[in-house]
Amino acid sequence: MNIGIIANGPRDAIPSLSRFGFIDVWIGVDRGTLILLENKIKVDIAIGDFDSVAKKEMDFIKDNTNQFELFPVEKDETDLELAVAKAMTFRPNALYIFGATGGRFDHTLVNMQLLLPIAKEHIKAVIVDTHNYIEMTLPGTYTIEEDMNYENISFIPISKHVLGLTLTGFYYPLIDKKIEMGTTLTISNKLIRKYGTFSYTEGILLLVKSCD
Repeated sequence: MNIGIIANGPRDAIPSLSRFGFIDVWIGVDRGTLILLENKIKVDIAIGDFDSVAKKEMDFIKDNTNQFELFPVEKDETDLELAVAKAMTFRPNALYIFGATGGRFDHTLVNMQLLLPIAKEHIKAVIVDTHNYIEMTLPGTYTIEEDMNYENISFIPISKHVLGLTLTGFYYPLIDKKIEMGTTLTISNKLIRKYGTFSYTEGILLLVKSCD
């Protein structure tokens, strides 16, 4: 199962949702639910405090959502965190988050950090916008397919260091390399074949595929 969550980020940062027909369950977060409905996508769950929608809009969401969950405005979690927690109950194979970047930087940063507990549950954890595909990874071996939407590929350490990083099929290959947080060594790489692989043995690594 693949789950898509769409938050209330800037609309111009949300890619064409028609590219994501493989998503099985859609969750709308607050006003992000309206974006799904405007794209004629069936909303399985709408969740949040809905403080950014008018009453008429909330009624429209309620009438066009299989499951509606309303939370108080004053709470410990953000609406997106609530949506992630809800998605995790399905035990999906992958969770794709849209509308989580492009606005306030504190929101963008914490939304990226929300990917870590997802990855720790062995669920593919991804944020997608018009310019970036951001995936949180843990030690292991991964295959990357060439994607014309996001040709640049960077690897960013989230932990103090990453050990044993090996890149094959890339313009700049690596073999068993240690990289430290703060290094720019692994920024702006590209595939030289249809597929490449990366692997590492210790640490936390953010895979960022992007376009100019």
